[in-house]
Amino acid sequence: MPPQLRKLALTAHVSTSVGWLGAVAAFGALALTGLTSRNAQLVNAAYPAMELVGWYVIVPLNLAALLTGLIQALGTQWGLVRHYWVLIKLVMTVLATVLLLVHMQPVGHMADAAVAGTAAGADLRPLRVQLLFDAGAAAVVLLVATTLSIYKPRGMTRYGQRKQRSVAPR
Repeated sequence: MPPQLRKLALTAHVSTSVGWLGAVAAFGALALTGLTSRNAQLVNAAYPAMELVGWYVIVPLNLAALLTGLIQALGTQWGLVRHYWVLIKLVMTVLATVLLLVHMQPVGHMADAAVAGTAAGADLRPLRVQLLFDAGAAAVVLLVATTLSIYKPRGMTRYGQRKQRSVAPR
């Protein structure tokens, strides 16, 4: 990949990844509000907002980060499966994508309950706790992925080692 295109792709990847983390933080703040507020109106407002943030911010940023990460991996010397840190980030991102899409179902359930005015009910407390826990877990996963990107721990996969030996001058 030419240097200018590589920098553009890297900028897109970092921007979408950081945006994804920020959106998860906003989602977590709404989940915390929905769980801890004693104001029923505030609780009933938090969950529809979470659904909007989820579908219109988190999901698109997640997919964009996955796509731009694939472009970065395939278009640079790092490769997709040459280095363990890239492979781990890929697996984490794919799993996070699947879990996010599954996670949006309970978010929708809570948003529906909020519209009906019942989100603050005691019977939905376990689901409200789950949404906060899920936001925290997502933030941890994204911070681990960010750390891997910055530190780039050494270690090549067997494929990467074979590829490196085949390219090495003889």
